[in-house]
Amino acid sequence: MRSMRVVAVPGTEGAGRVALPGERPVDVPDLAGWMADLEKRESPRWVVPALDEAYPALLRAGVRLGRCHDLALAEGILLAFEERPGRPRNLAAAWARPRGLPEPEDPRPLTRGEQPALFEADRGTTPIGADPAAAAVAVLEDQERRLAATAHPDRLRLLVAAESAGGLAAAEMTHFGLPWRVDVHLGLLTDLLGPRPAPGARPAKLAVLAERISAAFAGRPINPDHPPSIVKAFAREGVEVSSARAWVLKEVDHPAVEPLLEYKELARIYVAHGWTWIDQWIDGGRFRPDYVVGGVVSGRWATRGGAALQLPRTLRTAVRADPGWSLVVADASQLEPRVLGALSGDQRFAEVSATDDLYTSLAADAFDGDRGRAKIAMLSAMYGGTSGEAGPLLAVLRKRFPVAVEYVEQAARAGEDGRIVRSRLGRTSPPPSDAWRERTATTGDETTDRAGRQAAREWGRFTRNFVVQASAADWALTMLATLRRRLRAVAPEAQIVFFQHDEVLVHCPLELSDVVTAEISSAALEASDLVFPETPVRFPLLAIAVDCYADAK
Repeated sequence: MRSMRVVAVPGTEGAGRVALPGERPVDVPDLAGWMADLEKRESPRWVVPALDEAYPALLRAGVRLGRCHDLALAEGILLAFEERPGRPRNLAAAWARPRGLPEPEDPRPLTRGEQPALFEADRGTTPIGADPAAAAVAVLEDQERRLAATAHPDRLRLLVAAESAGGLAAAEMTHFGLPWRVDVHLGLLTDLLGPRPAPGARPAKLAVLAERISAAFAGRPINPDHPPSIVKAFAREGVEVSSARAWVLKEVDHPAVEPLLEYKELARIYVAHGWTWIDQWIDGGRFRPDYVVGGVVSGRWATRGGAALQLPRTLRTAVRADPGWSLVVADASQLEPRVLGALSGDQRFAEVSATDDLYTSLAADAFDGDRGRAKIAMLSAMYGGTSGEAGPLLAVLRKRFPVAVEYVEQAARAGEDGRIVRSRLGRTSPPPSDAWRERTATTGDETTDRAGRQAAREWGRFTRNFVVQASAADWALTMLATLRRRLRAVAPEAQIVFFQHDEVLVHCPLELSDVVTAEISSAALEASDLVFPETPVRFPLLAIAVDCYADAK
């Protein structure tokens, strides 16, 4: 049975404008209280202009929503599908667009510390000359019409629903926060870098390494934080390097390489997750980054500050459950290769994916048991690698699994031709720019045309990977939405506190860890049935209950 949908548009000073089905919009002086009461009685599907602005205030008021339709997130998906990316997706713009009226630009995201106590004044996204709740109803109806007109409306509706559920989960993850032991983090920094340095000074360990680096260059002072200085220093030694990147330096035989690589690794921790990071991002024993749902064109999430999606393994030991609680960590095993198998319908590849370690099975099937070569072949198929041994290995994969390889090669050809591609549920790749089309147009000049062909191949590698990565994001987002719904029903105390690409962390009372583990497995199965119905490909989501995040790996 379809749930009741209720429009709620935040106003100022805690008030709002709402619209029940079939009724005229009305004002409510206490929007959070009104929504909490209706959520408890009816559990409706809420329709809001933008969850990232509305939901944090509701959570601070103690209101958690079960289901929602985020008009801005849905508008973004639809605009990309209609090959109109980059257009504003806010309520006022979505309302104005079909009426031929000016489209207000999207407001800048609220930065850390700007979140108001309740709801803030209009940020330029309320339609001028229209009731905001009535405008939201009109935008919802327009979106439903556009969804119904697509070739696979059920798929795109699932994507929109999962994206909105992701918006709810993202705000809750920030609200609950990732449990973080500052004392453990500080101990790690001291062990790795030495005591906290004075402002403007290097940590002791970095200072020692900087001296070693200079000594390796005949004692001439070198700034290891300035890549051009490193390149010039090597050139003076008669060593030509294209850059100061770690993967380039690893190929160089020089006494400066070892301290340089160590310096780079430690400096990355110091800059990205050092003492200043703790001051800025840890509050009350919790790490609370701002997640951006669909922040990457493939549908993967991003963050605004905090580098939440690039936590170094070294610091995972600081992520620890509260006393009496547990962290349930789940990681999808080799998600993208399995997604390619399900997308392509390659039956031979589906047989290989029947085990928990796909690469080992692939190696036994086609690469004489060499797991490393099997992985290189698979990554070459998905990312378009042809250099070194990748080309011959990809040829073996193509011969053994022609259906799977042809799927990504068709996507690559589409990109080279300047066409868009779509994920399983309908997330759409951005079209190439006008400058790209000019660059790839045939001119008759061999040098110019060669550069154009190279640009076309590069875009083809993007679309080749897009169909796999974006479809993997479809699955992961659907799994997250499904898991959130399941946990609300059987373990409401459990908190989803972290999510990235193919991994999810749940913080829960110790006695619920077995329940949460089971629900994670069920969510993976349900997501597979929703995104890839009837596929024989397995999508194992391996979950383990631990006290410390680092113990899950």
